[in-house]
Amino acid sequence: MSKANVSFWVQKEGNRPDLLCGRAADYTVGKGHFLILVWSTLVLGGLLRAFLKNSEVIVLTILSLFGFFIGQLAYNFVEMHQVVYPLLRTPSFSLYCYFSPLIIFMAALDVDFYILKNMFWQVFLAGLISFATTFILIGYVVLKFNKYSWDLQSCLLFSMALGITDPIYSVNSLKTIGISKMYTDIIRGESMVVCGFTSIFFTIFQRGILQMSNFRELHVIMGLIFDVLGSIACGYWCARIIQFILTDLFSNTLTNIIFCISMVYMTFYIVEFWGMSGTVALATVGLNLDSLSFKPRIKLIITKFLIMFSCTFQHLIYTFFGIVIGCGEVKYFQFHTVVFIFILFVTVNFVRFVTVVLVSPVLIHSSYEYNWRWGIVTAWSGIKGVFSLLFAPEVHNLAEQRVESPQLFILYIQVISLMTLGINSYMMTRLAWTLDLCVLSIPRQMAMQNAIKHIQEMIQSRITLFKTEKLLTNVNWTLVEEKTKIEYIIPTPQVSSDNEAKEEFPTDEVLIEEARLHVAIIQISSFEKQCNDGVLSVEAARTLIGATKSYCHVQGKFMSIYDVSTYVRARSWLVKFKNMLTFLEYHKDKTPLILYGHNKFLIFIYHIVFSEEFENAEHIIGIMYIYPMIMHLWPTARKLNVSGLIFVNYYFVFLYLLESALKIIILKRKYFHQHWNTLEFSIVLIGIVDIFCIYFVRLRPDNLMLIQFTVIIGYFRIIRFFPLLKIIIPLLINIVDVQIKKRLSLTYSITKGYIKSLEDTKFLIRQISSRKSIDQKLYEILETNKRDAVKELGLIEHEGRDVVIALKTKQAIRNVIAKALKSLTFLSSRGIIDKYESVEMNKVLLEKIKSLNNFPMAIPLPTPDKYLHNIIWLENKDVLIEFFKERAKLAYFDYGDVICKEGEMPQGIYLIISGMAILESSPPTFGIDRSLRPDRESTTRFTEYCTSGDIIGELSCLLKREIEYTVICETILQVCFISLEDLYEGFDFFWPSLEYKIWLKLALGIAHQYFESSLVDEDLKFQKCVMLNHAYVETLSSYNEMSIDNVNMKFVILVYGSVIDTKTEVPYFAPCILPKTCEQVQGTSDLSKLLVIQAPAPDKNDGNAKVMGNTGLGMTKRDYQWKKKDEVINLTLWIFLFVTIKLHSENKL
Repeated sequence: MSKANVSFWVQKEGNRPDLLCGRAADYTVGKGHFLILVWSTLVLGGLLRAFLKNSEVIVLTILSLFGFFIGQLAYNFVEMHQVVYPLLRTPSFSLYCYFSPLIIFMAALDVDFYILKNMFWQVFLAGLISFATTFILIGYVVLKFNKYSWDLQSCLLFSMALGITDPIYSVNSLKTIGISKMYTDIIRGESMVVCGFTSIFFTIFQRGILQMSNFRELHVIMGLIFDVLGSIACGYWCARIIQFILTDLFSNTLTNIIFCISMVYMTFYIVEFWGMSGTVALATVGLNLDSLSFKPRIKLIITKFLIMFSCTFQHLIYTFFGIVIGCGEVKYFQFHTVVFIFILFVTVNFVRFVTVVLVSPVLIHSSYEYNWRWGIVTAWSGIKGVFSLLFAPEVHNLAEQRVESPQLFILYIQVISLMTLGINSYMMTRLAWTLDLCVLSIPRQMAMQNAIKHIQEMIQSRITLFKTEKLLTNVNWTLVEEKTKIEYIIPTPQVSSDNEAKEEFPTDEVLIEEARLHVAIIQISSFEKQCNDGVLSVEAARTLIGATKSYCHVQGKFMSIYDVSTYVRARSWLVKFKNMLTFLEYHKDKTPLILYGHNKFLIFIYHIVFSEEFENAEHIIGIMYIYPMIMHLWPTARKLNVSGLIFVNYYFVFLYLLESALKIIILKRKYFHQHWNTLEFSIVLIGIVDIFCIYFVRLRPDNLMLIQFTVIIGYFRIIRFFPLLKIIIPLLINIVDVQIKKRLSLTYSITKGYIKSLEDTKFLIRQISSRKSIDQKLYEILETNKRDAVKELGLIEHEGRDVVIALKTKQAIRNVIAKALKSLTFLSSRGIIDKYESVEMNKVLLEKIKSLNNFPMAIPLPTPDKYLHNIIWLENKDVLIEFFKERAKLAYFDYGDVICKEGEMPQGIYLIISGMAILESSPPTFGIDRSLRPDRESTTRFTEYCTSGDIIGELSCLLKREIEYTVICETILQVCFISLEDLYEGFDFFWPSLEYKIWLKLALGIAHQYFESSLVDEDLKFQKCVMLNHAYVETLSSYNEMSIDNVNMKFVILVYGSVIDTKTEVPYFAPCILPKTCEQVQGTSDLSKLLVIQAPAPDKNDGNAKVMGNTGLGMTKRDYQWKKKDEVINLTLWIFLFVTIKLHSENKL
């Protein structure tokens, strides 16, 4: 067969490539039916996958045999040859461009970027070792044992093509049995490195760079580096473009999918057109996109499309190459072919084993989980796939000598691919089960058992609830309970009797390590949820997730806020840079005009020096000197214009001298207080020295030392441009200031999101571990990390109050609009609003969310009296605010000042305006003598940080009892102080509502702090509790009794004091939730406060709710008709949305 005209990338000669296999068309080529063959292949592949589930190797084998059968028909019959002829004439690069981009992108998209980032050098080294060993060992075996005389270049190219590990099939079998994602990502990352190297080296061979006539080592190395770096840069910017488009609120899902796939192909083609590696570029694109780069649920849809396309492409590739093999002559398929295939199979696995042995020391050092068992499983992960097949035709095209049987290149690789896909996948799965790598550890088994138990309890409670419904009374509940019972067998290791006792009771260290991993997973989930809800920015969420995954694999390491705060270093250099720029900033030292009396000359110079025109003239002089300086530095121009440059130098020195002289006349000694003036004076001195040097050179042209000194002084003229920096420095200060504000905003978001993740984790501590000692240790670790984070939050707020206010305002707007979107969705789903009106209103709200991207970075600080609006129990009422504004006082405390001490009587309440204070106390008593409390022996000290908006001293002022904590300033503190006398004057003036509202606010705070997990479904907002009486406070003094109506009262929470069950005489101490069995309680302390959360009103108004006991408030009627009020609220909301839509429509018209 003649030498092919087609290269791997382009066709150099002719317009059409030669056939790889089979005969040329010795007939008139007419209209074929190749598309029928394509669709038949897809239908057959789909049917086989439907009937042979989880048997991908059998499907691909049948498709390969089907293709071989079609190829044999084409070899013997002209009609079938006419059908497959378009495939045989297709360049190999076309097939590569059609199929490989989406498969590469899908493989890279499934890799966790943070895991690969943490183990980049290990993965890169594994890929390099794998490529080198494959290149050497397989190349040697092919050269030594192959019957057909392949040249050296063919053997090397064949070894590179066969050495590619498929990034999809190599980990599919491990993903289905629950293997850690870290190891699958390492294998997949290594395969992408090998694939990238192979594509680059095939390009080098195609360009003929390695021919001995023009071989240059430096040229090859530099070209390789530029190819890799250029491909990575193109992939990174493509990922940024995709992320920008896909995160747009108004983008359509179908449009996003089309755009993403189009960008993948366009990036691949552009990078290849520029002579770089499209494989490396698309791997970079996939790695830089994560779940936060898409709108919620978009990544799942795109991934499904990618899986569908990749599966389709794989079916077509195996079928097409089966056709190509079948179109060749069968006489070359001999017994030696089978023997050589088995030799290649053994060699491929041996090379993989050698690679694992060489890489294992590095992996053992970098990961404490890696061991010899993982090494054995990984040694069988060298599965070959579509990438090896796509490179196979080019082995023949780039060979130095053409062979008679080019189809054997494809045959060997395709058969090895099917063998590794079947045998290696089975061995990996079997070894993973045998070596107990798929078995859950004892702590994970305990966590799984707790989860199953929790789900079963939920199912049982749901069944119990359904039994009470009248329509379901004739249901066979025994059968329901039998069918809904969860029977899940947790994989357990097969341990010997000696190790059974040791594994049955794991140590606390083992349990805490497993709990640490669960905490990391919960935190990552919390970060993603906050980002999807709009609470956390994408950059902050990505930073937190990256930090969590980075520390997740550090044994015994619980991530703290200081581990996340890598911004501290960046913030410090930004602040230092800004301070340096501020120091260099030019400030005019303006002297009072009255000092010059009636001296007209000095007054005239004064007006000149301090005019804007004079300052602009300084800058113009510097700009004008640019051209003469260029000529001075250019030797040719300097020789032609020596005299002209000398006179120009005299002129500019005279201008600088005149400028300095005028300033010295006015400023006198103050002239040298400004460093810019000192610089200008130095320019004048150097210029005068330069003039004298030139003059002396003319007198003594033979003095070499003088000439050299004059040349050096001439180069010092460059400092005449330094005063131009006075224009740039203010711009740089503004730029740095914006960056500092962005960094502060990002830091605040990161810290806030971290605190929220800790709060979410604390709810699930009992599900993480069933051992109390572990629960307590976890709680202490999370509390410590939370205190550190709150402290960091306070310091950030103290440093950039205007930035924090802007960020809080932006988040508040975002939350309100998100609430409106949920209400709109509810009204639309109920049919209250038409679909068109709903879509239009949704666009309006989304536009408001999008406009928050242009929200200012900083908002001016409010005046101190505005902070009174933040006191929740004042309810933003003008009467109350004006009353306390007249009596409130501003107070300032320095760092380290003590605001109040434990054991002192309260002087009043402190509303923090700015700064941060630390609150230290013993365990709170809640109005109970410590000797009576169950935890009376506890000596733990509690620490809490108070920042802007917090109130200190409310409870002590209400009770007129000693303060139970000490408050110390951590920063300079500004507070709004309301004295105890003024507070009680307000109680008398607004009795009894004001005192009751403070108690309600404190009760809600205690309930939220201690029982948030139980009250997660309750809407306990202060305004709602006041207006709708959803929750209220009952007061009990000693020996007073209170009846509990469990029908109308959903929760009764003891928030202060102690009570006793009158029926069972069981005592209860605050804070606690009274059980449902408790029907009547009696106060046992001087003062007891109970928060009553009312149950939802029934459909019919059966009667009035319980009337409040001894508070005597009379503010809200207990016989409120809930159903009627809900209807009024819904009607009002509907009217509001209808009017808004109408106004919006009129504005559009």
